[in-house]
Amino acid sequence: MSIIITRETNASIKANIVQEVLADLPDWFGLPDSTTEYVDAARDLPLWVARDGKTIVGFIDLATTSTATAEIQCMGIKRAYHHQGIGRQLMAELITNARQTVAYLQVKTVAPGHYTTYDQTNAFYHAMGFEPLEVFPTLWDAWNPCLILIQRL
Repeated sequence: MSIIITRETNASIKANIVQEVLADLPDWFGLPDSTTEYVDAARDLPLWVARDGKTIVGFIDLATTSTATAEIQCMGIKRAYHHQGIGRQLMAELITNARQTVAYLQVKTVAPGHYTTYDQTNAFYHAMGFEPLEVFPTLWDAWNPCLILIQRL
């Protein structure tokens, strides 16, 4: 396996990539309205794509939220490619680019202890150097509390 990370600029291709990857991850992206929002948002955001040959295996995108901060809007790696370092590769590429314009990086995810899959997600972000900033118990829904993680670049 030889993973190549590239930046995609075509809005409709970006949307198709995000749709394809998220469709493979129903445990994380099983709410149709939220998935549609991620797909639609990707059209206008910088997006990096991981490919194994011609096969799309993952992506990460970035939204500027202030003059000092950017947010990982969405990230996904197809299930068959989990735990192979692809998320780390995508994150490294994103951080290299984000450092050129912002001082902080943030990501929103589900607070720990609610879903095993998101506990894995939180462990990944912690391993990547993110620290918890705050939990918003009802930002999304009471059954889906939002944790904001941050990293100084």
